[in-house]
Amino acid sequence: QVQLVESGGGLVQPGGSLRLSCVVSGTLFSISDAGWYRQGPGKQRDLVATITTGGITNYVDSVKGRFTISRDNAKNTMYLQMNSLKPEDTAVYYCSTKYRVTYWGKGTLVTVSS
Repeated sequence: QVQLVESGGGLVQPGGSLRLSCVVSGTLFSISDAGWYRQGPGKQRDLVATITTGGITNYVDSVKGRFTISRDNAKNTMYLQMNSLKPEDTAVYYCSTKYRVTYWGKGTLVTVSS
């Protein structure tokens, strides 16, 4: 059974940092493309960042220079380092992997507020 389990969310002040983790099991993570998505209050789920099996990364413009996606295939884990957080980054963050089939985690809530 495929499982993606996110962690690392929480409440942080504007300008602060958080590091999200996503542990993947039950699928071939090392040959899967991976990504982070987010869904803010009353909004649709949107792409935040992606990373290919070869380590090529892509970011939505609003997080470029602030967020960094990475992966550790030996640990079946992907990460999202988020710096200089803004209130508009408040959302539930989901990790996702794709190898023939797309899988999703259940999400972790990030709240940016003073």
